[in-house]
Amino acid sequence: MKETDREAVATAVQRVAGMLQRPDQLDKVEQYRRREARKKASVEARLKAAIQSQLDGVRTGLSQLHNALTDVKDIQQSLADVSKDWRQSINTVESLKDVKDAVAQHSQLAAAVENLKNIFSVPEIVRETQDLIEQGALLQAHRKLMDLECSRDGLMCEQYRMDSGNTRDMTLIHGYFSSTQGLSDELAKQLWMVLQRSLVTVRRDPTLLVSVVRIIEREEKIDRRILDRKKQTGFVPPGRPKNWKEKMFSILDRTVTTRIEGTQADTRESDKMWLVRHLEIIRKYVLDDLLVAKNLMVQCFPPHYEIFKNLLRMYHQALSTRMQELASEDLEASEIVSLLTWVLNTYTSVEMMGNMELAPEVDVHSLEPLLSPNVVSELLDTYMSTLTSNIIAWLRKALETDRKDWSKETEPEADQDGYYQTTLPAIVFQMFEQNLQVAAQINEDLKTKVLVLCLQQMNSFLSRYKDEAQLYKEEHLKNRQHPHCYVQYMIAIINNCQTFKESIVSLKRKYLKGEVEEGVCLSQPSMDGILDTIAKEGCGSLLEEVFLDLEQHLNELMTKKWLLGSNAVDIICVTVEDYFNDFAKIKKPYKKRMTAEAHRRVVVEYLRAVMQKRISFRSAEERKEGAEKMVREAEQLRFLFRKLASGFGEDVDGHCDTIVAVAEVIKLTDPSLLYLEVSTLVSKYPDIRDDHIGALLAVRGDASRDMKQTIIETLEQGPAQANPSYVPIFREITVPSLNVAKLLK
Repeated sequence: MKETDREAVATAVQRVAGMLQRPDQLDKVEQYRRREARKKASVEARLKAAIQSQLDGVRTGLSQLHNALTDVKDIQQSLADVSKDWRQSINTVESLKDVKDAVAQHSQLAAAVENLKNIFSVPEIVRETQDLIEQGALLQAHRKLMDLECSRDGLMCEQYRMDSGNTRDMTLIHGYFSSTQGLSDELAKQLWMVLQRSLVTVRRDPTLLVSVVRIIEREEKIDRRILDRKKQTGFVPPGRPKNWKEKMFSILDRTVTTRIEGTQADTRESDKMWLVRHLEIIRKYVLDDLLVAKNLMVQCFPPHYEIFKNLLRMYHQALSTRMQELASEDLEASEIVSLLTWVLNTYTSVEMMGNMELAPEVDVHSLEPLLSPNVVSELLDTYMSTLTSNIIAWLRKALETDRKDWSKETEPEADQDGYYQTTLPAIVFQMFEQNLQVAAQINEDLKTKVLVLCLQQMNSFLSRYKDEAQLYKEEHLKNRQHPHCYVQYMIAIINNCQTFKESIVSLKRKYLKGEVEEGVCLSQPSMDGILDTIAKEGCGSLLEEVFLDLEQHLNELMTKKWLLGSNAVDIICVTVEDYFNDFAKIKKPYKKRMTAEAHRRVVVEYLRAVMQKRISFRSAEERKEGAEKMVREAEQLRFLFRKLASGFGEDVDGHCDTIVAVAEVIKLTDPSLLYLEVSTLVSKYPDIRDDHIGALLAVRGDASRDMKQTIIETLEQGPAQANPSYVPIFREITVPSLNVAKLLK
């Protein structure tokens, strides 16, 4: 207490010191004293009230404990009295067994009396119930059946309660009511028939379907009541529980499965489009059935049956099973595509489960796949394998057909621009296009795989195409009279190469996305190279045809006959122009190269004629006459090839200038300037060799041995530097096997 007092005094001193910090606050000391006195009185009053309340509670608790003790003593005394009375009455209870048996017998007799009327009327009720079932009055029939079952179950339950071991009486009752089970089965049969036709019934007579559902719901309630009573009595009537609700869903499930399986009207043998028809019928039936279920059937069933949700699950499971069965069959490539397109796309599209009228009950995103990923993968692998074989066969057949056309007596068709072509590119890429369109219906990944497959097979096909074109050329060279339209079909082959190129680019642009284009583009250079090779060899074959016809006239060049007035170059120009009138049917890229090559080869053959030393001029007059003739013929050839290359913008003067330059060497009248003229020629054409110079000097016919040797040796000491843009022309011209030493003699 002293410690508490000291703390109180210290607290009070601290508070007073806080109040009297300034001199002017001394005037308010009395005011502070009164305020503190009021506070003290208030605290004391609350403290007294709290203490009084605690005292009252303690007093009340003590009173209640005293009363409880008294009650416990009274109860203890009562229990002792009851125990004493019970011990005294044991013998009395045992003497009441006869009374108990009488009560049980009375209860049994009371139940018999109560059901007596029903017992005697059982045969009549059975007949009435049978008639009602046959008439389709299912609700009334079920009501009477319930009465029969109620009477039977009541009697059997009483018998069970009285003497559960008395099987004779139970069998007697069960036998008397034996027709009840038959009626129940017959009624159930009628119910299942209605449920099997429920999608039709709900449209024509929805009340009948409602009656069936009401009967099932009644039976479900009876089942629940009997199961509850079983917990108390242990008795279950025969045939219970019926579980008609469970059987109802089982019947609906089998009906859905049968409906899906029954939609196949055709087989592959009777109709190639059997699967397409089958899948379309399924789509239509399922959509119609679900719309009927959503709009009509849900009104005939209690909400807790969730009839639409259950039907949706049944249809989905039945479809999945059917798709698995179809996938396990030996399907053709087109049938695999039809199946996968339907499973992966059509099923979830607006044409079926994604139909707006089924929303929101049907969420396509929550539906499980009809086919597992493994099955889909196996189908795709089978499709790709079959497609590969088909494409190889189709390409081989297309090439064989095209190859036969090359031997026709009629010219090939021309496109809208007048260029010869065959139907091969159109056939090939129409086939590719069809397969890609089909693959695109399934998914992007398959489309890309099919495109890669097409390009791969195209590579192999072009190699065979190249071989066939080469074989075509070789067969023609054995007999140039056959085939009759060799030139025209070779032109068509060349043009096909350009068409193939354009079609490949178009196909990839149409069916490839940017991110996968790089990986697929690797095959493009290879195919372009093969196509360019085919076209180049084709152009070479045509030029070979030209130069076979020109061979006789080319052999006349730089001969005595030529000097005396041969018109060989005139014939060469006419022949080349005539051929190039046919070559106008070649598409521009290849025609341009072909014109340039023809120009180069004509000039090379002309120069080869010079280097073969068919003539040796004997005088300055002959040299002048021959040189001037060469210049005229060079201009004639220049005019021809300018005309042929008029649409290409090509410089065609370079090659003909070579003939003019050689003519200038031959025309030179002052032998002392010969070295300078030859040097100029070599500087322009650095691929010219010593044997070329020797042959050229031999054609002049006036160069001495020392002059020839001096010119050649001098030129060997300072070889000319080639212009980077220079295209060699003398390199492929060979001089007849006469060594330089002999030429110098």
